[in-house]
Amino acid sequence: MGGEDSTPRKQAFPQSQMKYKFKILLLIVLTNLLTFYIFTGNNSYSSFQNPISRISQLSGGGACDSAAAALILKLNATIDELAASRSEISQLRKQLKSSHSQTEELINELSQLNAAVERAAAVSDKQPTATKFTFDNLLDDVSDEAKFAVGPHKLPLGYNPRMGSDEIYFSVGGGCLNHKEDLQKYMSYQIGGECPVDDSLSQTLMLMGCEPLPRRRCHPKSPANYVEPNPLPKSLWATPPDTSIIWDPYTCKNYTCLTNRRKTPGIYDCKDCFELDGREKTRWLYDNGGLDYGIDQVLEMKPRGTIRIGLDIGGGSGSFAARMKERNVTIVTTSMNFDGPFNSFISSRGLISMHVSVSQRFPFFENTLDIVHSMHVLSNWIPDTMLEFTLYDIYRVLRPGGLFWLDRFFCFGEQLNSTYVPMFDRVGFRKLRWNTGMKVDRGLDKNEWYFSALLEKPMT
Repeated sequence: MGGEDSTPRKQAFPQSQMKYKFKILLLIVLTNLLTFYIFTGNNSYSSFQNPISRISQLSGGGACDSAAAALILKLNATIDELAASRSEISQLRKQLKSSHSQTEELINELSQLNAAVERAAAVSDKQPTATKFTFDNLLDDVSDEAKFAVGPHKLPLGYNPRMGSDEIYFSVGGGCLNHKEDLQKYMSYQIGGECPVDDSLSQTLMLMGCEPLPRRRCHPKSPANYVEPNPLPKSLWATPPDTSIIWDPYTCKNYTCLTNRRKTPGIYDCKDCFELDGREKTRWLYDNGGLDYGIDQVLEMKPRGTIRIGLDIGGGSGSFAARMKERNVTIVTTSMNFDGPFNSFISSRGLISMHVSVSQRFPFFENTLDIVHSMHVLSNWIPDTMLEFTLYDIYRVLRPGGLFWLDRFFCFGEQLNSTYVPMFDRVGFRKLRWNTGMKVDRGLDKNEWYFSALLEKPMT
């Protein structure tokens, strides 16, 4: 039996082998056709107008059996997947093209921005002085003497660790360099000679922020026929001799002219201040319970003898300091010389005068003064922000428990509660007295007011 069965198997093997080879050959041919179609078609994957055709079933069936049919089905499935992939690739190409376009636009905008920055940098490099100033640049247009009086000077011993520098500067108001022409005039003199009598110019510079003024290397003009001053306490209420000062800067040329100003029309600063036998003689002696406070009543607000030193801001001819001097209280009086020798007059009375404006920081250390007084000078003519800085500076120099006597502050009715009451509250004084009164000499319709206050710096 074994011999009979072996013969048919030998005949079937070559037939089966032929079918297998035919399948392989058919697969190779179809694969090559598919590859040829793909690579000989449109190279751009963005165009698929001729999609790959599916392969039909082979007819005849003699050479292909069910295995070949299955292979064709698999090829058709592959073709379908390839067509779907080519469609996805097309969509991705479109998205990529859109993204590429947006990227090019962004790059173009960035290029324009970079060009603008480079142009701005080029302009800045060409004009460095427009943004880079040094102190030497500010002194370019002034005389050598002004540079010596304003500019830095090398320390002979070199670097000083306390100063953090090897240079030292004079203390000069920043406004000086905003008015170089006037500064030039002020610094024009013969070194070692007599200074020009230019009180008006110097005071104008001070009021424009050139304060303190630069020092000068010249001698002020001395009064002719100068005589010794009156001794204390007589000097407090005696008009000094006319030979005690230089009258060149002023309209009046003697004290008689100054005391008679009260009788003449016109507006003058502190019109009757120089008449010591007039209203000045009775100022602050009486307390009317309203706007006018008495010195003795104010001093009684503190333990006896604890009010010793203080400041009078814009003290006119110095009468407040004179009254305080009689009570063993030393007062420094600040004043300007508005067409009158106020500082010279104060000093002739044996009192301390200081020629500074209300704009300058008070030259006292913090927590040192027992009392600060101001009459009329502090009022609504001062810009609000500047006034608030001044009030904080008064607070600074007063010791804890020190008194600020604000004497007849002028303002309009609408300013009183909306501006000044909140401002004084912000500074932090404690109110001991606060009195208001309407100014009626120009009519009620003007709505003009005064207020006086006695304020205390808190102890803690």
